[in-house]
Amino acid sequence: MAKISEFEIGYCTHIGCMAVKGAGFRVCKFPARAWLLEVGERRWLWDTGYSSWFERYTRSGIFRIYRHLTPVYFDEKLSLVNQLDARGLAGNDIDGIILSHFHADHITGLRDFPDVACVCSGEGWHHVRTLRGLAALREAFIPGLIPCDFETSLRFIESFDTLTLPAALAPFERGYLLPNSDGQVILVDLPGHAVGHIGAFVLTDEGWTLLAGDAAWAPANYQELRGPSRLANLVLADSAVYVRTLEKLNQLWRAGAVTIRLCHEGEL
Repeated sequence: MAKISEFEIGYCTHIGCMAVKGAGFRVCKFPARAWLLEVGERRWLWDTGYSSWFERYTRSGIFRIYRHLTPVYFDEKLSLVNQLDARGLAGNDIDGIILSHFHADHITGLRDFPDVACVCSGEGWHHVRTLRGLAALREAFIPGLIPCDFETSLRFIESFDTLTLPAALAPFERGYLLPNSDGQVILVDLPGHAVGHIGAFVLTDEGWTLLAGDAAWAPANYQELRGPSRLANLVLADSAVYVRTLEKLNQLWRAGAVTIRLCHEGEL
């Protein structure tokens, strides 16, 4: 079965009610997480968290606004590339990086893995690839974080084999089979947060785990169906679709057969 290893790579801060309605104005810490997925001799990263590239590409110009709206705290020693190095793993040991979406806190470490091919939603990439300036900022996308040769080895999940999901994963019905994962990593659409936002069902010895990315920011979002503040609608691709995704996560959670992991689950 697949193995999942979790990493925290920096964090940002924001008021609690931005993530969960009614949580108040206390400033909370929201970790940026990435995961290492291993199936046999194959290894993939799920997102990258922050890296020193974030400071470089938000130092001046319009993207300075990003770092002021969500202050970022990052220790280079704890970058994903350095945490992997501590485990004896280098970039050439990684078969691919799967990107849940293109918000900066999920892609900042891409330049630390220049020779690793990426997997993402084609819809998501085509939505952001030409964005610059204010249009990019509105999508929380920082173009400078994308390596120059990013598209040369990029693979879109829409090109992968699709399959009907097992009943244990209901209400989710269809997914995309990650190549060479022996059916143990299945990518699924989790729309609403960002265009092309995806998650991954991973079959481990303990059963199925859903890496849900930013489909929720805290368990209360899907367990209590207590969404974020209306202010959060400013950063959601489609707030109505986001709520429908939360409802599906709620059904999945109530069934009790799947562990749900979120990228930013923190102090709330």
